[in-house]
Amino acid sequence: MKEIAIDTEFITLGQLLKKTDIISSGGMAKWFLSEHEVFVNGEAEDRRGRKLRPNDTVNIPENGEFRIVVAEGMSFDVD
Repeated sequence: MKEIAIDTEFITLGQLLKKTDIISSGGMAKWFLSEHEVFVNGEAEDRRGRKLRPNDTVNIPENGEFRIVVAEGMSFDVD
């Protein structure tokens, strides 16, 4: 599982897709999510605006598994 460090409270699923080079532009997120299965914390997700916070996991079959983590030197309240 690859760790994705963020320096904000959250990122969106669309931002994660772009950050991991699964898509080349943010505009492709809606199309990608309509054509591919994506699971956030084990549940199917198709909203590009889904907020991902530290400790969330994203599984994109054939593309990888990702865990959201807090960037070094940053701190956020994580429930």
